[in-house]
Amino acid sequence: MIVVFGGAFNPPTQAHLEIYRHVRTHTDCKRFIFLPVSSLYTKRSLASNHHRYQMLKLMIAGLPGAEVSTMEFEDPDYLGTYKSLLRFQEKYPEEEIVFLIGADNLPKLHKWINAGSLLNDFRFIVVNRNKTDLHQVIERDPFLLQHRDNFLILPAFDAEISSTAFRESLNPAYVPQAVGDYIAIHQLYRG
Repeated sequence: MIVVFGGAFNPPTQAHLEIYRHVRTHTDCKRFIFLPVSSLYTKRSLASNHHRYQMLKLMIAGLPGAEVSTMEFEDPDYLGTYKSLLRFQEKYPEEEIVFLIGADNLPKLHKWINAGSLLNDFRFIVVNRNKTDLHQVIERDPFLLQHRDNFLILPAFDAEISSTAFRESLNPAYVPQAVGDYIAIHQLYRG
């Protein structure tokens, strides 16, 4: 199994690191790929592709099976998760490609580009956030319910740290030390 964890990573936080560890503990994940979205994807206060890539590289230094993909940085336009996962499947045809999301993304999945194909063709690992009852979220949403067998909900994980919380507070405890040092040196997220 290859787990692809997409997101802004703006910046990468302790929660992102804990998610990696949790997934490696609870699955047969051979490779864990952090897939930062390109700055072409419209998001407020998004640090440059270069800075987010460098911070992710610092965060994963020494982590077994972890890597950072620049696939979406190299695209001329934002193509969406489905196209990215198809390209990973083409690159690793013998492996199952699984996409990792936070619970906050579940209710929005129907709005994603190629949402139906995405959920038909790939499984999702869902990590909890804010003590959400994920089974209940899936059961109450007709779109998610028809794809419920494609969701793998990991036990006993609840991340309350977010990149937004870091940007709002600049609390160094929210990010790995190397990432915090990088942010300070490059004066990122200072408004």
